[in-house]
Amino acid sequence: MGAIDADRDALAAMAGSDPNAPIVMLNLLRYRERAANGHGVDGLSGRDAYAVYGKQFADKMHPKYGGEPIWMGRAHHTVIGTEDWDIAILVRYPTRRQFLAMLKDPDYRAIAPIRAASLADSRLIETSQLLPKT
Repeated sequence: MGAIDADRDALAAMAGSDPNAPIVMLNLLRYRERAANGHGVDGLSGRDAYAVYGKQFADKMHPKYGGEPIWMGRAHHTVIGTEDWDIAILVRYPTRRQFLAMLKDPDYRAIAPIRAASLADSRLIETSQLLPKT
């Protein structure tokens, strides 16, 4: 089983950093062949189930917290390492505070199981911009 749920220590470290700093979250995703049952996406492929999550995220979370996808692409070959991914997405949040608040929002918690049902493995990595300099 892959990594799907957030690491509490990493979230605590984020919470201890500048709450007003903008962040970009790197999402590395590997879809399940078939979504896990019991989350409203029964019978869908992992890819199609993630699309359901993405639509709900865009409709419910983006207006409240930002979370603007700034780049998305299909992963092809892992040149260094052994992990294989289907998709890589960069998602910009206006502030670290907004990202962390979103994770506690009941509306987000209602759609998060769809994300989990769609994925075999994932990574979610907080980043901040170095180049180009702003």
